[in-house]
Amino acid sequence: MKTLGQFIIEKQADFPFAKGELSRLLRDIGIAAKMVNREVNKAGLADLLGGYGETNVQGEVQQKLDVYADVQFISALQRGGECCYVASEEHELGIDLSHDFVSKNAKYIVCIDPLDGSSNIDVNVSVGTIFSIYRRGGTEGITMANDLLQQGKQQVAAGYIIYGSSTMLVYTTGNGVNGFTLDPSIGEFCLSHPNMKIPDNGQIYSINEGNYIKFPQAIKNYIKYCQIEDAETKRPYISRYIGSMVADIHRNLIRGGVFIYPETLSFPKGKLRLMYECNPMAFIIEQAGGKATTGSERILDIQPTELHQRIPIVIGSRKMVEKVEYFYRMECEPSLNV
Repeated sequence: MKTLGQFIIEKQADFPFAKGELSRLLRDIGIAAKMVNREVNKAGLADLLGGYGETNVQGEVQQKLDVYADVQFISALQRGGECCYVASEEHELGIDLSHDFVSKNAKYIVCIDPLDGSSNIDVNVSVGTIFSIYRRGGTEGITMANDLLQQGKQQVAAGYIIYGSSTMLVYTTGNGVNGFTLDPSIGEFCLSHPNMKIPDNGQIYSINEGNYIKFPQAIKNYIKYCQIEDAETKRPYISRYIGSMVADIHRNLIRGGVFIYPETLSFPKGKLRLMYECNPMAFIIEQAGGKATTGSERILDIQPTELHQRIPIVIGSRKMVEKVEYFYRMECEPSLNV
């Protein structure tokens, strides 16, 4: 079996501008993932279930494992010395590491959601970590405009870790998508899903239908389309929604499907964060042959205006995403026929 470390070293030639720094950074993330996985697996025994008692910058109640995962990933990146700035879901301004001696010449910025879907921990449902890596803009101090607010298409790497029945790390550096499963007997991530490709079409749609009344008309129409029986398109489709973006997209990546978190009356600009949720997932899915949009605009082309910017997202199998886009266009051009 080929380990994550061995695979990263083999792929070093993909980055002629780097001299091993990106490889070491990815390995640092892998090490932190192992530590988080260990605690997730024994959360009930280690008193890591339930709320932490604080609210993060998103206005969400922090779970104990949110805080633990945040600390572990930031510590690993800080010790590794290859990351100059960490933007985390749990921090309003992020953490500038470039003042540390070990990281003062670091070339990379990491945006991370340390524990996606953490409210599922108490009921033993899969959760995950999402990360995104950008190159630092210059050698001077970190600036919001030049270094942090980069378009998703400028990512040099992105990935996620899913802590489920097995723990997997899936990542891309712009040359395809590869998945690694943690072998607990040796404590290593081993290549298990090389060159992952999402099917062009699928039969699974993932959306929180409990918010149906708050959805835009285009999404209501698409849901109705999914529910109508049609032998040619193999409908009705299957509704599957876990409540963890990582888990829902991971399933759809393997089986084919679409994940939708649209704008709603409660969140008119969307709810999921562009920099450390939508951009990395969009990069992964596009590299696997899928598509990611807001319903009308490619995710990776969006110019960020703030660190915690929220957007709507439609992501997954190419043909399914294009069908959702069609329903959005119908609302703008009623003359179109279904």
